Amino acid sequence: MSYHFQFHEIWAARGEFAVGALLTLELSIIATLVSLLFAIVGAYGRMYGPKWLRAIIIAYIEIIRNTPFLVQIFFIYFGIPMLNIRLDPNEAAVLAMVLNGTAYTIEIVRAGIENVGTGQLEAARALGLRRLDTFRYIVMPQALRVMLPPLEAQFIILLLASSVVSAVSANELTGVTNFIASTTYRSFEAYITAAGIYLAMSLLFNFGFAMVNRLAFGRLDQR
Repeated sequence: MSYHFQFHEIWAARGEFAVGALLTLELSIIATLVSLLFAIVGAYGRMYGPKWLRAIIIAYIEIIRNTPFLVQIFFIYFGIPMLNIRLDPNEAAVLAMVLNGTAYTIEIVRAGIENVGTGQLEAARALGLRRLDTFRYIVMPQALRVMLPPLEAQFIILLLASSVVSAVSANELTGVTNFIASTTYRSFEAYITAAGIYLAMSLLFNFGFAMVNRLAFGRLDQR
């Protein structure tokens, strides 16, 4: 059995691949940043909120973490319109990625907060700091060092998981690749190209995160 690789049509579609890759990055970055903001609030409520709020947050985390992301994006894209709320594919993609990412990021933030010594919390209370001020000025700056590596991993996971949103016709990298494969009939070449782009983006961000860690915390590790 022989197969003749033909990448000339794939090369001709390089502009479409670039647009899809940029949209993938845009969706992933927006979803990660918004998820982090919600996760900080969620972690605070999960740890310090009233019982009813903690119960809601725990239920949300368990539901999201124990249902497929594909089902979640279908629920948002096809289910929410039943409430007369219309979302285009990219809006639905961002919303699904935020909801999914927040559930995982809450636990990352909570683990970072719990790593801060209780002695510092007691010192803050002795100084008369309010719980929210203690959280903002003492807990979070120290927790960030512990949180950063898993947050970086979470970003990569979300970047790769964004391929699922092509199921609702979002024109990110996988969606563009599906279109190119169907129009050129060069599926193998199209998908191996997409895989290479995902791999390149993941490695590039891994390298960038490693440099950030080294610059931000390298000197502290040497002490």
